[in-house]
Amino acid sequence: MRALVIDDSRAMRSILTRQLEALGFDVAQAFDGRDALDLIDTGYLPHVALVDWNMPRMDGLTFIKAIRARESLNDVSLMMVTTESEHGNIVRALAAGAHEYVIKPFTSEVIAEKLALLGLVKV
Repeated sequence: MRALVIDDSRAMRSILTRQLEALGFDVAQAFDGRDALDLIDTGYLPHVALVDWNMPRMDGLTFIKAIRARESLNDVSLMMVTTESEHGNIVRALAAGAHEYVIKPFTSEVIAEKLALLGLVKV
């Protein structure tokens, strides 16, 4: 299984990468939504993308909308992992096509549970 971690924080990318690798994922990283789309355009097709909201050049919500606009990427599961905790933002992300929403800070158990809800891991 392939995962893509999209976050402008190197520390957060590292934390999520370690957690995903412990769950058996092959993980790629991107600094922002633009870098993530560039990576996907080179042929890296993740099963799941963990997406921060606030990033330069292309934020997480815009990335989710861009992915959902591509029919060939409909099978990619999308999980927002962000500090944005306002109910309206959660609704906007889910309406745009995110499958799950995790608010930072989080535990590795929360990430595993969300991936299990998506059918990507067993807990």
